[in-house]
Amino acid sequence: MAVTGRFVALLAVAIVPTVLLGSGWGGVAWIGVVVLAAGVDLVFAADLRRVRVERRMPRLARRDTTADGTLVLANDGSRVLRAVVRDMWEPSAGHEPRRVPMTVPAGERRTARMRFSPFRRGRRTTAGVALRAAGPLGLAARQRVVAAPDELVVTPPFRSRRHLPSRLARLRELDGETTLQLRGHGTEFDSLRDYVRGDDVRSIDWRATARRQDLVVRTWRPERDRRVVVVVDAGRAGAGRVDDEPRLDTAIETALLVGALAAAAGDRVDLVVLDDVVRGRVHGATRSDVVQRFGTVLATTEPGLRATDWAAVPGIVDAVTTQRALVVLATSLDSVGASGDLLAVLPVLGRRHAVVVTSVEDPAVLRMAAAGGRTDGAGSGLQVARRRRDRAGRRGVGGEDPTALRTGWRRRAGDDVYRRAAAERTLLDADGVADVARRAGAEVVRGAPEDVPPRTADAYIRAKASGRL
Repeated sequence: MAVTGRFVALLAVAIVPTVLLGSGWGGVAWIGVVVLAAGVDLVFAADLRRVRVERRMPRLARRDTTADGTLVLANDGSRVLRAVVRDMWEPSAGHEPRRVPMTVPAGERRTARMRFSPFRRGRRTTAGVALRAAGPLGLAARQRVVAAPDELVVTPPFRSRRHLPSRLARLRELDGETTLQLRGHGTEFDSLRDYVRGDDVRSIDWRATARRQDLVVRTWRPERDRRVVVVVDAGRAGAGRVDDEPRLDTAIETALLVGALAAAAGDRVDLVVLDDVVRGRVHGATRSDVVQRFGTVLATTEPGLRATDWAAVPGIVDAVTTQRALVVLATSLDSVGASGDLLAVLPVLGRRHAVVVTSVEDPAVLRMAAAGGRTDGAGSGLQVARRRRDRAGRRGVGGEDPTALRTGWRRRAGDDVYRRAAAERTLLDADGVADVARRAGAEVVRGAPEDVPPRTADAYIRAKASGRL
C-alpha cells in the first residue's frame, strides 16, 4: 500500500477546523474521514494480481546506440487499472522513460514504448516490473512487483567499422574486381585470358598459347577459404586502462574488424577468448553472421586478473585447423617479464602459421616521455615554473622568497626527470619485447587504441597479398 500526495494534502486541511473551532475534535474527525476515504479508495483499486506483463524487444543492442522495445500491460481484472509502471532495468541499460502512467480498462491491454541507450556492454537484466495502482479517488494505491525477468545483451560499439569500406576496397583491388591501372595480384590461379600490352610476361601460359596460336596469360587472385584465428587476451594484460578504457576493448575492436574483413574476403574466421582457460569461442563465422556472433561472445567478456595460458594456444589453433592459418594475438607487449610466456610460444606458432601480435601503447606515456613528465602538453615542470616567474616579473608581483622559488623549481624539475625516465624505460621495454617477437617470426602491430584495429587489418591484407596464408 502507498499513499499519494493528495492524501497528505487532505490531512493537512485538518488544521483549519482545529483553528476555527478552537478544539482538536474537529481535526480528528476530518482525519478519520480522510482515512476512511483512503481505505475505500484502496478497496476499489485494481487487483494487481490479475495484471500480466509482456515485453517485445530485441535480444541484442549495440553499445552507444538506441534500441526500441514495447512493454505490454494486460488487465484481466474487473476494475480499471490506473497505474504508474516502472521497468526495473539496470541503470546502465539506459532505458527511457523511467516511469510510465498507464490506464488499462478491464479485460484490455495497453502498450508503452521503451527506448534503450546502453552505455556498457554485457548482459543487462531486469527482475520484473513495479506497478502502483491508485484508486478512483487518487488517495491510496496498491503496489506490487510483477515477476518478468528478461535480459538485453549489449554488444561492443564496433567503432572501427568506419575503416571497413577502405579495407574492402583494397581487397577488391587485390582480387581484380575494380578497374585500375595496377592489376590485382595473388597466388591462387583464377582463369586464362588474352594477352594485353603491359601484362607481365612471366604470366604467359605457353601451353595454352601453343594450342590457341595466340598469347594467353594466367590471372591470379588472393587465396580464399583460408583460416583466420583471432585470440583475444582476457587476462591481466587486458585489464590495464588506456584512455579511460581497458586494453581489452581495443582487442575486441581489433577482433571485430579483422573478422568482418576476413569473412568478406571469403576466409573462414574463428574467435577464441582466453585467459587461464578458454572463456568463449566462435567457430567458422561467415560473412553474414560474423559481427553478430563475435559481438555476442565478446559482449560478456571482462578482463580478469589471471595470467593468460599462452602455452595452450598452439593446441587450440591445431584443434581449429590443421592447415596454415593467420593467427592474430590481440594482447599487449609490456616487458619481458610480463610477456615471457607469450614470447616462448611464438616460435612454435611461427613454424606452422603466420602470426600477428598486437600491442596497445599508452598515449599518456608517450606524452610523458616527450614532454618531460607532464601529460597535458604544457612542457616540463621547470619550464612551467620559469613561465610563471616571468609572468610574475612582468606584473611586478613579488613577496615570495627567491630561494624558496628556486628550491621549488628544482624539486619539480627533479620529479619531471624521474617521470620522463620511467616513461622512457617503459617504452624501451616494449621495444625490446617487440624486437624479440619479430625475431621469433611474428609481425608486431603497435599503436594507440584507435590505431591498432586498422593497422591489424592492414597486416591481414599484406598477408593476403604476399601469399603467406
